[in-house]
Amino acid sequence: MPSFRFELRCHERGEGRVAGIDEAGRGPLAGPVFAAAAIIDRKCATRKLLKLIDDSKKLTLERREEAYEAMVASGVVQFAVAEASVEEMDRINILQATHLAMRRAVQALAAPPEVVLVDGNRAPLELGCRAETIVGGDAHSYSIAAASIFAKVTRDRHMTMLAATFPGYGWESNRGYGSAQHLRALELLGPTPHHRMSFAPVSRLR
Repeated sequence: MPSFRFELRCHERGEGRVAGIDEAGRGPLAGPVFAAAAIIDRKCATRKLLKLIDDSKKLTLERREEAYEAMVASGVVQFAVAEASVEEMDRINILQATHLAMRRAVQALAAPPEVVLVDGNRAPLELGCRAETIVGGDAHSYSIAAASIFAKVTRDRHMTMLAATFPGYGWESNRGYGSAQHLRALELLGPTPHHRMSFAPVSRLR
């Protein structure tokens, strides 16, 4: 379960505003990659709210939506969500596009953080503050877990919207990942402007 132990460690060093950042959508064949940055006012966060916050991968769709809406309504979580496009990831690669989305999310916060906790083992450059990486951070830090929910829910909603414009690929359920339905549709319908042309098997259909 997440906790505030990493955030508290930063506070003990005199770093007041601690943001968690995480991404959603590195692996799919279609759609942007999203990143979110989240800062939780732990002194005002209720136990009821914190019980809803966990690694987004461990939550059902319904629980993620519930946590998302509760955090927005609470007023104790500041957050920003940003994306990097398929064109950007095809040009600079998926890792750099993910880091670009993370930088954009941090820059979009209403007030800049003094430190960011990053899920994974590589932190983006030029964040404007100190960065600390935490492998599996979305399961250990409330801030990162909150960011994972914001990123995942926002991307899922975006892919559902795209699915209405480009039916047949099953994006409303597979979210752009390479499911059997998605792969069959690629063979039958071909790639769309939202497909990642640098990703196999999409690249083979050029």
